[in-house]
Amino acid sequence: MPTQARVLVVDDDAQILRALRVNLRARDYAVDTAETGTAALRAAGERHPDLVVLDLGLPDMEGVDVVHGLRGWTRVPIIVLSGRAGSSDKVEALEAGADDYVTKPFDIAELVARIRAVTRRAVPSDAAPVVAVGHGTVDLPARTVRAADGTPVRLTPTEWHLLEILVRNPGRLVTQRHLLTEVWGPSYTAETHYLRQYMAQLRRKLEPDPARPRHLLTEPGMGYRFQP
Repeated sequence: MPTQARVLVVDDDAQILRALRVNLRARDYAVDTAETGTAALRAAGERHPDLVVLDLGLPDMEGVDVVHGLRGWTRVPIIVLSGRAGSSDKVEALEAGADDYVTKPFDIAELVARIRAVTRRAVPSDAAPVVAVGHGTVDLPARTVRAADGTPVRLTPTEWHLLEILVRNPGRLVTQRHLLTEVWGPSYTAETHYLRQYMAQLRRKLEPDPARPRHLLTEPGMGYRFQP
């Protein structure tokens, strides 16, 4: 991992959060923490961690649901850190998209070794495509957008999060509920006006003719679609 790689640790046990924060920072990682699944999804969207360490037993949702939520828009490596030692739990988490599974109680040196190993395996996928949107380009690995003349197009974190989800699912319908849950959280699934507002902003910045979009399309009553 690069210096000051960012790790998001998700666990409702304050003692584990504190121990991992101290130990990972001592090894030169930047560390964010979350105690609920909702907070984890929000933190991932805002902070874009390089790796997620995730407990399965969270107070508001199952950790597997967090994995599904993350996999809707990012390939960030996920290590499940759980007290559930049953093979069915491991299989469910790995099939949902987790990259590794560590059972509690755990040894911090082993966890760090697994973090490094998972990240090494994930390096090739970091070479994600540069996607054309209208006359501009979206560089997913660099998280930047440029106009046709190469000048940067400035996006807010929320605009970027929406755009990233869409361009990582080219040609696919992404439902309103999915976008609202991933970007704002499960309690915002009725706030469809948020999507209308931010999609209008994205079209003004990216579409050659925002009034007649060709790439960031609305599927009335259902959701949105990125058409390459």
